[in-house]
Amino acid sequence: MSRAGATLHKVPRPAFGFGPLRLPKRVRGLVLPVILLAALEIAGRWGWIPGYLMPRPSELLTTLAELAEGPLWRHINASTLRVFAGFAIGGVLALIFGAWVGLSSLAEDYIEPIFQALRAVPGLAWVPLLLIWLGIDETSKITLIAIGSFFPIYMNLVAGIRNVDRKLVEVGAMYGFSRLQLIRRIFIPAAKPYLFTGLRNGLSMAWLCVVAAELLAATQGIGYLLTDGREVSRPDLVLVAIVTLAVMGKITDSLLKYWESRSLAWRDAFNGDPA
Repeated sequence: MSRAGATLHKVPRPAFGFGPLRLPKRVRGLVLPVILLAALEIAGRWGWIPGYLMPRPSELLTTLAELAEGPLWRHINASTLRVFAGFAIGGVLALIFGAWVGLSSLAEDYIEPIFQALRAVPGLAWVPLLLIWLGIDETSKITLIAIGSFFPIYMNLVAGIRNVDRKLVEVGAMYGFSRLQLIRRIFIPAAKPYLFTGLRNGLSMAWLCVVAAELLAATQGIGYLLTDGREVSRPDLVLVAIVTLAVMGKITDSLLKYWESRSLAWRDAFNGDPA
């Protein structure tokens, strides 16, 4: 086999480090947070930062321990259920319309301009209208989350379908694939990387929208915890809510990333990555 026909592989990125000071890969992401927390603790104890503006990390741990005995889990459960419900609805609709627009030029002409216009509307702009139409119950919150998560998934799926190599489509046509077979065996596998990017961005938007919904009308949830901390002037509650949001967002994104790595294992094998 000639060199031109050899299997392609990814070029390894250069690893910059300091010899024996290089840490394991899984630990490197903790270095900056640990340094930041240590700096905040020292600055708080020495009085460089007022406690009413930025509580020390040790005080945040105390507040977190108090909330973990009961109310924190109730807030996390309420927000998580809303995020999953809205993300599921928005994701299903995005898959339907994204596949339709990506595969049909006629649908693109009629639908794409409307979605592009609606995509420019900020999520908070929908809140007053949803409250008028649907009230302050769970329906308005889940609808806002579905709207927020819809557009990243839709946009990436359409881009993925449009970027499918047309030579693959021609090969499928040569083998006599029906339209359904082309979608199942060529378009869907080729668009998967784009789809997972959209899913992860849509999930991030779902967590952003749940906070916006709970800030306005909720009796429980992480967004409600943020509002409660602001009203009673307790920055420790606000910071604990922010940290909780970051942790929940990271956990759900990691689960989606793991699903992505399993679904795209064929791509890594083709590129010569180790299993």
